Amino acid sequence: QVQLVESGGGLVQAGGSLRLSCAASGRTFSPSTMGWFRQALGKEREFVAAISWRAYYADSVKGRFTISRDNAKNTVTLQMDSLKPEDTAVYYCATKWAASARRDYVGANEYDYWGQGTQVTVSS
Repeated sequence: QVQLVESGGGLVQAGGSLRLSCAASGRTFSPSTMGWFRQALGKEREFVAAISWRAYYADSVKGRFTISRDNAKNTVTLQMDSLKPEDTAVYYCATKWAASARRDYVGANEYDYWGQGTQVTVSS
């Protein structure tokens, strides 16, 4: 059974940094794509960043967030710098284990497995 276990998150002042990590287990091979989504209170879940053969980002976080992965450990990390109050949300790790095409996957319904979510709060 696939499990995604997230760590990190918390409360930080605007301009500060946080690091989120996610460890995937349950398969003998690495997922094709690992990503992060977020959901603010009262809003829909939205794409933040993902990494497969390349890293790609939502425009709202480009230049501030960095995603990386360690295939040997099946982990993905999201380094978040220059945080803004509008980054406040529950952040979810997600994996797409087998990709049918070499392209960017930004839709939540394109991912197979999800973590439990971790709260990130940025105060002004």
